[in-house]
Amino acid sequence: MFDIIVIGGGPAGLTAAVYARRAGKSVLVFEKETFGGQITFSPKVENIPGFASISGAAFAEKLTEQAMSQGAEIECCTALEIVDGNPKQVVTDEGTFEAHAVIVATGARHRLLGIPNEEDYIGDGISFCAVCDGAFYKGKTVAVVGGGNSALQEALLLSETSEKVYVLQNLASFTGEKALCDQLTEKKNVEIRFETVVEKILDSGNGFAGVKIRNTASGEETDIMADGMFVAIGLVPQNEAFENVIPLNAYGYADLDESCTGATAGIFAAGDCRSKKIRQVATAAADGAVAALAACTYIDSL
Repeated sequence: MFDIIVIGGGPAGLTAAVYARRAGKSVLVFEKETFGGQITFSPKVENIPGFASISGAAFAEKLTEQAMSQGAEIECCTALEIVDGNPKQVVTDEGTFEAHAVIVATGARHRLLGIPNEEDYIGDGISFCAVCDGAFYKGKTVAVVGGGNSALQEALLLSETSEKVYVLQNLASFTGEKALCDQLTEKKNVEIRFETVVEKILDSGNGFAGVKIRNTASGEETDIMADGMFVAIGLVPQNEAFENVIPLNAYGYADLDESCTGATAGIFAAGDCRSKKIRQVATAAADGAVAALAACTYIDSL
């Protein structure tokens, strides 16, 4: 029996664990994949407060060590269900655990293209965040896949520092805002390819070297040589298993405000799994602190 169970070992979940432990609560953290979450795929991060430069993996290791040094317990398993009650039960593939409060911090994974060996190049040729990784491609050639607001914003940011930016959109037009479309089309170093899908990653023998693309209208295939590719085709939140206790919006995100508190007493959500505009390490950590303190207040009121 624990005071708080945290589902997810990314920046939101681990920050929540640190804050809850410092408030004197017993904490158990579940993580089904890699502690640190999506940040572990970034080879170099320069926008985390307190670190001029650090790898995502090193940051994740420090954050995990901090939570454990504060006394948080950690389990590598998959949470399958939350059963509301007093106490609440979290059903996992390793058994059922009980707690007075639960914080869901499952994050959101980037939607992938579904091409062969794609995951092998994540963090080593394939990126998802121009703010995080764009500086590594200064003066180089990059491709951006997608046609919504996120992809257009990524391409605009990259066009300021990269020598050449290819924008690959599978539809016949962009789906993002007209203002962003207009700004992008005015960029002389941006080449837009509509009705285009990525078929294959090209490898020079020393790593990512570009992509093979196909025009869906003509069927013509072309090789584009590039130093990196930014995939911006959406995020997939990891909340489906908990929709019985957390309200979800149309996109599957926890439909909670900045308080991180939902309609089910004692159930909270924090980080990228929550409906929000900005998804960065700093905002995830902020959610973790808010959710943890809210959970502590809830427990103290029992």
